[in-house]
Amino acid sequence: MLPPRSLLHAAVFALAALQALASDTFIAAVYEHAVILPDATDEPVSPDDALALMNKNMDVLEGAVKEAAQQGAHIIVTPEDGIYGWLFTRKTIYPYLEDIPDPAVDWIPCTDPTRFAPAPVQERLSCMARNNSIYVVANIGDKKPCNSSDPGCPSDGRYQYNTDIVFDSEGKLVARYHKYNLFRRETQFNYPKEPEAITFETPFGKFGIFTCFDILFREPAVVLVSELQVDTVLFPTAWMNVLPFLTAIEFHSAWAMGMGVNLLSANTHNIGLAMTGDGLFTPEGPVAYHYDSRTEEGRLLLAELSARPRLSPTYPPAVNWSLYATSIKKFPEKDTFSGAVRRDIFTFSELRHKAGNYTVCQGDLCCHLVYRMPNKSNDEVYVLGAFDGLHGSLIKYHWQICTLLKCQTTDLNTCGQPAETAQTKFEMFSLSGTFGTNYVFPEVLYSGVQLAPGEFEVLRDGRLKSKHGTSKPLLTATLFGRLYEKDLPNPLRTSP
Repeated sequence: MLPPRSLLHAAVFALAALQALASDTFIAAVYEHAVILPDATDEPVSPDDALALMNKNMDVLEGAVKEAAQQGAHIIVTPEDGIYGWLFTRKTIYPYLEDIPDPAVDWIPCTDPTRFAPAPVQERLSCMARNNSIYVVANIGDKKPCNSSDPGCPSDGRYQYNTDIVFDSEGKLVARYHKYNLFRRETQFNYPKEPEAITFETPFGKFGIFTCFDILFREPAVVLVSELQVDTVLFPTAWMNVLPFLTAIEFHSAWAMGMGVNLLSANTHNIGLAMTGDGLFTPEGPVAYHYDSRTEEGRLLLAELSARPRLSPTYPPAVNWSLYATSIKKFPEKDTFSGAVRRDIFTFSELRHKAGNYTVCQGDLCCHLVYRMPNKSNDEVYVLGAFDGLHGSLIKYHWQICTLLKCQTTDLNTCGQPAETAQTKFEMFSLSGTFGTNYVFPEVLYSGVQLAPGEFEVLRDGRLKSKHGTSKPLLTATLFGRLYEKDLPNPLRTSP
């Protein structure tokens, strides 16, 4: 049945109004939060005690929301676990959970708090958004009752989900996302039965959302960008940094460039667990980022971003990631050796000269490097490395990695072990590989775990190339390739 003419007119008017208000840019904010953690306990605390802890964290987050709004931000992203932390079992997290309805219910908790009561956390977050006229993104826990008619129902009669929620500038709930790729320690939560691809429209672009470990997998990350064509991804995370490759700012910036979208990454801050690093990342590189492994302070970042980056005149052209590497004559492999990056066994070749051409191969991947480092420190060793295989212990996913890497010491056995500082600058480098995927993520990391915005480029033939040499000593230059079709099934994703 066709809708009444008045409703059609209203819908057309609303669409026209949205288009009229559409902006080419918007101001985004992310907050890296030093979470106030609960005391470890084997028994659940009372709902009042749980809410008291969450209110302490929300006091801090509300301050960040107000500051961001005062500086003109349209949206702010806060971290995964940012309201109650992560020291939980399935039983002890229960007092912290709320029943989060489907956003289709058209609900503003701030003005109608009893409609889905009790929901004090959603009410307060909604009021933060409404009172400051800003979109607020937060991560909390969702609980959903079930019974014996559902064969997957857990024995305690409920599903528990790691959940992101978004409130618009009026305080309305506009998005709810249940994390699909749980990290192996998240035993307090259930896996959703199906992956969710959550998007919503705003006057400043089309947004998608997922959480932390999700970024490494096809669903939902690739689906949101490649199939649903979002402009910006909201990314609450609790990322534990792992050098040399999986630091938060390094990989999240690389992912934004490789996927061609904005990524608003908000991390928790806990230096004891190596959690730090947030940023506002774009297809052209990082606009603002923060990495602090020394202090206990949180940090607010703001930046103006393109609302629809694909329409920007500076949007990077499409890249054929294997074109150059498969077209050139292979340089001979020189004195290769094996080295471990955590559990991954790379094939390495030492850069013995101040300039040269090198090739290293593993599996179906050959990595090519051309470089000059005339002022190489005698106390440092650099290698070209290749890895083509499954990464991870319980949950295994397929990487192809080409990397120019500084070893921890001059002992070749330390190549692949964490290194945070370097002394050698490169006059030039060009890195490429015979990747079997279009999903390749480029990034350069400098001494002190610093990014190199504007100092390298990716050519259309797949070369990661320095522009004018490196302004700071180099830790890594890396191309991360993901062959999603070769991933093994997740052994932990059983029926919820």
